[in-house]
Amino acid sequence: MQEEILLTPWRSFPFEDSDTFAFTGQDEEKWDFVLVSDIHEMGSEKEIKRKKFLDELSKKGFTIKKIEDRKLFYGVRAPEHFFRKYQWLLRNPDSRLQDLNAQQDVPVTTRIRIVNFILHNTVTPDLEKLRDLMKKNVFEAAFPLHEKEEVREFLKEKWARWRDIFCQQPIEKIRCYFGEKVALYFTWLGWYTYLLGFAAGVGLVVFVAGITVFNSSQVSKEICEANDTLMCPLCDQKCPFWLLADTCMYARVTHMIDNEGTVVFAMFMAIWATVFLELWKRQRAQVVTNWDLYGWDEDEEELAMELINNLQHEPRRYRHSYLRSTIVLLLVLLMIVVLIGIAHALVIYRVVATALFTQSDSEFFREQANLVAVITGAVLHYITIVVMTKINRRVALFLCDLGKGNWRMPPLTALSTKLPSGTSTKEKNCRAPPHWSPNAASFVASFLPPQPQSICQAVLAMGSMGSGIRFHLFMINTLLLSPEKPRTFSQHENNFTIKIFIFQFLTNFSSLIYIAFFLGRINGHPGNYVRIAGKWRLEECHPSGCITDLFIQMAIIMMLKQTISNVMEYLVPWLAHKIRKRQKRPKKKHVMLGEEEEVEDPCKKQWLINYQLNEVNIFSLFDEFLEMVIQYSFTTIFVAAFPLAPLLAFFNNLFEIRLDAIKMTRLRRRMVPRKTNDIGIWLQVLEAIGILAVIGNGLVIAITSDFIPVQVYKYTYSPCMKENNTAVDCLTGYINHSLSVFHIKHFEPDTNLAVEILDLVKNGTTVCRYRDYRNDEDYSYTVQFWHVFAARLAFLILFEHVALCVKLIAAWYVPDVPLSVKNHLLDEKHYNLRKELSMMEYSTEV
Repeated sequence: MQEEILLTPWRSFPFEDSDTFAFTGQDEEKWDFVLVSDIHEMGSEKEIKRKKFLDELSKKGFTIKKIEDRKLFYGVRAPEHFFRKYQWLLRNPDSRLQDLNAQQDVPVTTRIRIVNFILHNTVTPDLEKLRDLMKKNVFEAAFPLHEKEEVREFLKEKWARWRDIFCQQPIEKIRCYFGEKVALYFTWLGWYTYLLGFAAGVGLVVFVAGITVFNSSQVSKEICEANDTLMCPLCDQKCPFWLLADTCMYARVTHMIDNEGTVVFAMFMAIWATVFLELWKRQRAQVVTNWDLYGWDEDEEELAMELINNLQHEPRRYRHSYLRSTIVLLLVLLMIVVLIGIAHALVIYRVVATALFTQSDSEFFREQANLVAVITGAVLHYITIVVMTKINRRVALFLCDLGKGNWRMPPLTALSTKLPSGTSTKEKNCRAPPHWSPNAASFVASFLPPQPQSICQAVLAMGSMGSGIRFHLFMINTLLLSPEKPRTFSQHENNFTIKIFIFQFLTNFSSLIYIAFFLGRINGHPGNYVRIAGKWRLEECHPSGCITDLFIQMAIIMMLKQTISNVMEYLVPWLAHKIRKRQKRPKKKHVMLGEEEEVEDPCKKQWLINYQLNEVNIFSLFDEFLEMVIQYSFTTIFVAAFPLAPLLAFFNNLFEIRLDAIKMTRLRRRMVPRKTNDIGIWLQVLEAIGILAVIGNGLVIAITSDFIPVQVYKYTYSPCMKENNTAVDCLTGYINHSLSVFHIKHFEPDTNLAVEILDLVKNGTTVCRYRDYRNDEDYSYTVQFWHVFAARLAFLILFEHVALCVKLIAAWYVPDVPLSVKNHLLDEKHYNLRKELSMMEYSTEV
């Protein structure tokens, strides 16, 4: 069986029949890309399509080498003139004039990027590209090679190891091997983690300060001593009355979280988020200036590679379809409604679970029904996040494909084109316009008689159609089939980013939003509860406050995401790599007596090793960014309820950096290097999160926390306001003041209490207490309620305006671009202008 075939561009015979193998030097054995295919039957459709694609590469000058194992491996190497054209097109015009014959080596990252672009934009005679062929399983994989380069070995030894967790990252080496996009991601992640250390330190101090007042709070003391305060049942069916003192520990934990330090820390984190982004902008400007990419233009590079691939290429025009955009918007809104519905399902679970736990035979579940419902609800929320993450990705990709259009009709001028008279429609050189896709050809063919001979028949038929039909096709093309199509990969990625972030944000935070802002505020009051399906009443806040529920929810979700998720993120690719390595291990050949052992081509071993690594896709780096941005949201938006969030995020990121490094260098195939000079639309997402952090923390303090009710009592109703007695704590009596009275006889008729109402009345118990500000006569709101409501609103407005003003001042105070970068760019412009002036004077003298 043939094992190796070298396919060169000047051969006219079929690829599969060639057995020539020769190379002139070691450099010849460096291959830009490897294509992997199953071994198809001779003459099969897949085999024919594969030959057609390889033929097109051969015509462009690619050198192709075939190695057969359990799969077919095709190594491809682009001709050098591709890279010289790239250098020439994107070189500074002045250097073009001075160094006409200069030929600098093209970086490996640039070679891979150019070859990847050409491979994915090479069109077969069937109007199919590599992406189409991979969908049809003609090719299984296409990837650049990890090679034993000095840079990679350095990264494996000095970067992708757990022992280097506290070491500085070799950003320049990362850039040289993985490209600017990956290097900029690790630069951002390292900078984020560095500044997160300061936030983690402050959060730890606030949390420790809360622990020090664990037993000294007057509010928690009153709860612990309330042995005669009878509270209303927490459910309708066989739930007992209970004493407020039973929640002593819960109250102390609540005060540990909910104190004056919480407000200060929330304000600090709002400022920190702004300072972090402003300092990152400076850091980014300095880094990309050192890389000489500050003024890099993605459109220019895209056009250059298009021309290198096809000299006749015409630039894709910007397009927009209001109809398609409206459809995408409606589908996005529909998905948002679904996610909100899932949040409602979690709410229903908590309500039903609380009711079931209170009726359990276990004493622990009956007494801790609310706490158990909160914990199990948080775990269920995490499971929902894991499941919906996969669904959200598929939906977002579908909407992006819908938004950019899977196929395009040719413009009206192309539809009405007629061939010269006498031209045969079966002529071999008659081809469709280069921008026609197979679906477009099929669409045109649907207007023709059955089985059209060629696409030229379609062109002739369209030209011979009446003007009315052509007008309707033009309207279809304009309104529906010519949407806003991203011109570059970054624009496509931006569209995807916005959609997936919205979906993921709602998936992660919908339940937290309910707990923070709705739990216990829409449930009604004893005797008039709000019920789900007229049966289960909504849960209410604990007398100690709702902020502890939010604390528990955030703690469980963050800890699960940063333990289970990270362990799976490492173990799954590690195990997959080990399994693939065992399954794909080539069988050893048995050497017959008297025969010489065949020397195995070194390329074969290298290609197999790379093939056995885990697959990467165009959104592999995107996944890492999304994970960190969601973590950033947890760290900033509800940090008032969970001061330890920055600390958990800090330690997680120390491991995340090395985890990503190990995956990229050891467990995954080499990513296609991409050039960039910023983190793209993620910066706008982070800025939006910063604004949400101000709003969210302000709402948590104003609505979820007891900070405002406590302050209103302290400065309006406390003993300190009635008498000058310094020996009395100003919060004395707050608990009794914040609890309303309910008459037992007013319970709803279908309420089935654990103790009969008549028995309670005989024992002298006629009332119970619940958390609210209501009269004990008609259960309407008291004056205190409106005082607290006004104070909450005033604090929210004041907090958000002060925080936003501080953010604006910080953004103004810290320049986006360092002076050193500005001066460097100024000197560069000055140097170029002087050089042009001197060249003009020299040419004039001559």
